[in-house]
Amino acid sequence: MSDTIFAKIISREIPAEIVFEDDLCLAFHDVSPQAPTHILVIPKTPIARLADTTDEDQALLGHLLLKTREIAENLGFGDAYRVVINNGEQAGQTVFHLHIHLLAGRPFHWPPG
Repeated sequence: MSDTIFAKIISREIPAEIVFEDDLCLAFHDVSPQAPTHILVIPKTPIARLADTTDEDQALLGHLLLKTREIAENLGFGDAYRVVINNGEQAGQTVFHLHIHLLAGRPFHWPPG
C-alpha cells in the first residue's frame, strides 16, 4: 500500500491542498469533490480499509474522528456536515488507504446513494 496516491501525498511526492496535519494524520481537499467542501482525512499509518483495523487502532480511529470534527468546525461547518468511510470496492472505496470523507456546504439527503 506504500504506493497509493495517499502515501505519495503524505511523502510529498504528489502535491495536495493540505488543511491539517499532525503526527498521526493528514487532511486535504479531494481533487474530485462531491460537495462544495470535500476534505479527506487519512492516517499516516498505512491501513488499507476500516475492516483491516484492530483493537490496537482504537486511539488512532478516535483521533481521526475528533480531527474530522475539529476541521469541520474550523471551516465553519460545525452544525452540518457528513462523514463517510467507504470500506471495500463494492462500497465505493477506490484508494485502499483508510480515509474519511468530510462533506459540507450543501444539503444531504437520506438514504445516501
